[in-house]
Amino acid sequence: MGSTALPIALPALKTNPKFIFFTDFDGTITQQDSNDFMTDNLGYGPELRKQGNEDVLFGRRDFRDAFRDMLDSIDTPFDRCIDLLRRNITLDPGFKDFFEWARENNVPIVVLSGGMEPIIRALLAHMLGQEAADSLQIVSNQVTSREGKSINEAGGWQIVYHDESGFGHDKSLEIRPYARLPAEERPVLFYAGDGVSDLSAAKETDLLFAKAGRDLVTYCEKENVPFQTFEDFSDIHATVKDIVEGKLTHTAAATGRK
Repeated sequence: MGSTALPIALPALKTNPKFIFFTDFDGTITQQDSNDFMTDNLGYGPELRKQGNEDVLFGRRDFRDAFRDMLDSIDTPFDRCIDLLRRNITLDPGFKDFFEWARENNVPIVVLSGGMEPIIRALLAHMLGQEAADSLQIVSNQVTSREGKSINEAGGWQIVYHDESGFGHDKSLEIRPYARLPAEERPVLFYAGDGVSDLSAAKETDLLFAKAGRDLVTYCEKENVPFQTFEDFSDIHATVKDIVEGKLTHTAAATGRK
């Protein structure tokens, strides 16, 4: 009975792929983290932001609370935030080629973000084009106005978390239904990320890509989570292509730091 309903419950299965690529957005698909950029330039600045990230990494605070504090320090209207981000956030240099290869080879890309969907869609449309942005499944948090205000006035917007977890968006909840499929139906699962918003996803897939020099590498080494580092998506592209073509196993690819 379950298999006939799976494509609806699990959208990435609709083309019957043998591989699915889950990925973070900020600092992974992009070269900069849009939320960090806003906090550093419009909010309470890099020192408090970095302290919050460290507190999350070492278990002293939930990501949910630290991230809300970051965003609540930003008073700039939402439309002006998006304009600023369009001018300053750039795409990972290897992502467009990987995106096009993945579409040609039936490897669905699912964006799992601790950020906010309206920002992600606006940036992807700006960087990849509207059609490409619309083609991607994005699971993220939302934005709403504060009581009595419009999101496009000073102090007018706030984050709406995806779920009630300590992450605000527990990415593992999206991945696990795929991971628990019967062996004959289950695709190989990848995940790429860089920071503290990715901790919930780190142990859920067959191969984890962790951005070199970032907090996710520290977490993986501390928790003995197998991973491969990457500098940009050209590294990911090469490894995933080899696995898809049967030249490499996902287990052998988990080589840790390069």
